[in-house]
Amino acid sequence: MPELPEVESVVNQLAILVTGERIVSAELIRERLAPHHDKIRFASALQNATISEIHRRGKHILIGLDNGRTLMVHLRMSGRFLLVPYEEPEPKFTHARFNFGSDKKLLFQDQRHFGFMRIVDTNALFDSKELIKLAPEPFSDEFSSDYLKAAASRSTRSLKEFLLDQTRVCGVGNIYASEAMFLAGIDPRKAANRLTRPKAIRLHQAIRDVLSETIAIGAAMNVDPANIGGSIYGNGDGEWRVYGREGKTCPTCSLPILRIAQAGRSTFYCRKCQR
Repeated sequence: MPELPEVESVVNQLAILVTGERIVSAELIRERLAPHHDKIRFASALQNATISEIHRRGKHILIGLDNGRTLMVHLRMSGRFLLVPYEEPEPKFTHARFNFGSDKKLLFQDQRHFGFMRIVDTNALFDSKELIKLAPEPFSDEFSSDYLKAAASRSTRSLKEFLLDQTRVCGVGNIYASEAMFLAGIDPRKAANRLTRPKAIRLHQAIRDVLSETIAIGAAMNVDPANIGGSIYGNGDGEWRVYGREGKTCPTCSLPILRIAQAGRSTFYCRKCQR
């Protein structure tokens, strides 16, 4: 599932490619993509609207329109956008289509069928149920080491599971949780409420560091209209410090990286560096 840096890359590239475009017509091909709207209401709410801005909140892509509405998108497991010529055949698993007056169309493709869209009034955007419950953005003043320590103190889950809770730590997913805990030198199996203040300070900085470095890599990528955003690190082999590197040498010591399952997800760590 895309995490904050990947979503940031999609947002930045969409902003370059489609800001200012007018949606001549829109079609919801797979209705369950937007469960709050039927096909007619979806098309009517977007028709003739111009895309005025594109930003994000957490992992949600927010496409602001000049008609006072915002199209909220969550990519989930496999959702992606493609900007293609109007006459070009559409790939399999195309679930939504946005036709522009410039002989182009923006497609939303989702092989796993988990993607989500919702149209909301822009004035009430951040009061929507999807956004109102999210934790502070990781680069905001609200997300401080004191905030992290206080939030962790209220959870008896493992630290890894705590970091994946978007109502506690926003934008961090499976990859960056493993990477941040390695940088901070913290055992992912540790109970969140046992996180000490010095370790909370290290973890807070590590979260910001791993997100920042990956956002920077994504910002340097070429914009590909046929695969907006794309994969920042491919399969991760050779670029990540610990993620996906089970059995390979720890970059800090000589021990092999271990993999364990936590809440049905893989966690990678070094038993020596993360005591």
